[in-house]
This record gives sequence, C-alpha cells and structure tokens, in this order.
Amino acid sequence: MQLFYSQNINQDIITLDAIESGHATRVLRKKLGDTLNIIDGNGTLYSAIIIDDNHKKCMLRIASKSENYGARGYNLHIALAPTKSIDRYEWFLEKSTEVGCDSFTPLLCSRSERKVVKDERSLKVIISAVKQSIKAFTPQMASLTPFAEFMKQDFGASKKFIAHCEESSEKVLLRDLVCKGESVVVLIGPEGDFSAQEVALAREKGFVEVSLGDCRLRSETAGVFVASLLNIVNQ
Repeated sequence: MQLFYSQNINQDIITLDAIESGHATRVLRKKLGDTLNIIDGNGTLYSAIIIDDNHKKCMLRIASKSENYGARGYNLHIALAPTKSIDRYEWFLEKSTEVGCDSFTPLLCSRSERKVVKDERSLKVIISAVKQSIKAFTPQMASLTPFAEFMKQDFGASKKFIAHCEESSEKVLLRDLVCKGESVVVLIGPEGDFSAQEVALAREKGFVEVSLGDCRLRSETAGVFVASLLNIVNQ
C-alpha cells in the first residue's frame, strides 16, 4: 500500500502539499480519477479520488475512510538524549516509529553532546517512517527539553523507567517490569550516560531504574530496543 500524508482536509476534499503532489503526479504518474490512500497522522486512513492532478496542489475527494487504523493497545513515550551524530538520532526516530512509539522527547542532559535538534527535520523523518510502515498515527514530537523540565511533567498512570549503565542494586530488567496494554515512559541518556544527579532526580520523581540487558548499547540502539521490546510484549 502506498500512503500519502495530509492534514489539509476540508469536509470531503483533501489537498496534498507540493512534495506529496509531485510524488503522486510526477513520480507515480497518478492522474484524474485515480485513487490514493492518505493518512492524516491522527489515525484516519482515507481512500480518495484525484479531482485535480496539479503537481503542486493535488486535490482529491474522499471516497471512504477508516478511523483508528492500526491502533495499538499500548502507549510508549521514549525520552532520549540526541546523539552527537544527527544521522544516528534520526535513525532512532525512523526505526522506533516503524516498530511502534507514540511520543518522542529529545532530552538535554548535563552530558549531552548535541544541544540543537531541528523539530521540522525530525517530524519529516517521523512522517516518512509512518508512511513506510503503513501506520495512520504520527507520534507526537516534543522540542528539545532540559532534563529537569522533563521531570516536572505529569505522566498520569504511565509506568516510568530510567535506563542507565551504572551499577546499581536497584536496577531490574525492563522486560520483567512491562506488561501488555500498559502506558510506559522510558528515559535513555546521552553517549556519556545520565549523571548521578539526574538518576537521583528521576528516582525521586518515581522513575524505576532499569537495565536493558548485559550488552552495553549505544543510545539510539537502546531506544529501538525499547520500542521492539514493548512491541513484542504487546503481541
């Protein structure tokens, strides 16, 4: 299934932006009367017929729609300190979206090597991954958030975990603490790991210290591992 993305929906008319329009009409050579599958990022999959094949502003009329398409029975929020290499961070966003993640927060930690993240670029990577993996929900993407500010947020009934590499008698394997159908928040630190002060603050705020296993993982690998683990638990 080839998916297109648009939030420009007015009653029964969908308008694609210039990039999506060009891909549909010039690359795939779609024309008047052809049907496209379109997602809005909010869980609805539309089947729509092209009524104007303008390569900069393709317009379609909705023929049918399916709400909550591919909805999952759990919620995962990964807060991860972006890697020094932006390519590796974007790889994490892409693969975690494909596997299944509902919210991302890039964390600014005391040992962070990357202190700038372009929100628009991150969103493009996420939307591309959503289309690639045939999903209708676009994960929420926060702006770069200082660790202490993130700790002030209310996560409701979600289980809260912080994964770090330091030895601790408090750490438990994450796989032993998550259950099917739960809402989960997982913190993953920068390449230099969380500081002792950050771990202590997280513990004070109710985050449980966890291990992801015996292997020492890169930050971006740890993020994808968490998304994969939650996906398997919820099968």
